Amino acid sequence: MSEAAKKPMITDVFVAGARKGWNIAVSSTIPNVMMAFVIIKGLVITGALGMIGQVFAPVMALVGLPGEAAAVLMGAMMSMGGAVGVAVGLFDSGALTGDHLAILAPAIYLMGSIVQYAGRILGVVGTEAGKIPVMFGICILNAFLAMFIMNILV
Repeated sequence: MSEAAKKPMITDVFVAGARKGWNIAVSSTIPNVMMAFVIIKGLVITGALGMIGQVFAPVMALVGLPGEAAAVLMGAMMSMGGAVGVAVGLFDSGALTGDHLAILAPAIYLMGSIVQYAGRILGVVGTEAGKIPVMFGICILNAFLAMFIMNILV
């Protein structure tokens, strides 16, 4: 077989990558974001979002955010895609501004899916249960430090 016959064409590589990306979006990202929109709408309709806002307002004010932004961080702990959906839903409802989203963005990534990953990785490899809350605490602390810095920069 010649060298040219063994090497795939760049278009074939691109199409294969696009298919994989499409499958990830359809099976993971889109459902998480849609779920987040539904949850936010439910929280708004029931008034629970207002209660979350009141409870978390003092803590979130430390980083220049309204209390409702805590819902984004709660979502981030479960799913980064879900957190983005929550953030966009709150932006759409007027609860968050573009500056608020800029402050939240690093926190979404620093806290992203820690509950999900703890089960998939730490539980499987046998990490001591007592160490997991410390790991969560480190993620949350990093997220708040990032939001504090972003609040200064924005």
